[in-house]
Amino acid sequence: MTVRLEKITPDNVEAALRIRVRPEQERNIEPVAVSLAEAYAWGDTAWPRLILDGDRLVGFLMAFVDIPWNPAENPEDLRSGLWRLNIAADEQSRGYGRFAVRAVGDEIRRRGGDRLFTTWEPGEAGPGAFYSKLGFRTTGETSGGQTVGVLDLADAP
Repeated sequence: MTVRLEKITPDNVEAALRIRVRPEQERNIEPVAVSLAEAYAWGDTAWPRLILDGDRLVGFLMAFVDIPWNPAENPEDLRSGLWRLNIAADEQSRGYGRFAVRAVGDEIRRRGGDRLFTTWEPGEAGPGAFYSKLGFRTTGETSGGQTVGVLDLADAP
């Protein structure tokens, strides 16, 4: 694989907006357009990227960096992690999701972090098994009804 990340630009934004996951996954993930609107609203806290294999667009990810997790309870609890992961329906099960998680972990490490958080819809149709295989453990928390997981980057490949 010649997989890499690329910034969203005027030249590739239309292609990004066409990324579609499998129909049964649509209830578990927001479309890229929603993610890009949130990235605009969150500014430097959001880190959106396209996932390409060679010149082929295979997915989209968006990380979050140093967001106050629950400022009312603990304003010093800043977290970084994977906010969104959309792998195109016909590109799944080829290692792109694993690559995306590793790339977000690398970016968090580069910024001085040592843990990668994410959330997912619970249940059989959700991506919990995928995250568990990558080493995520549940924190016992929920966020917006979703399970919160954490990956200690010191233990990650």
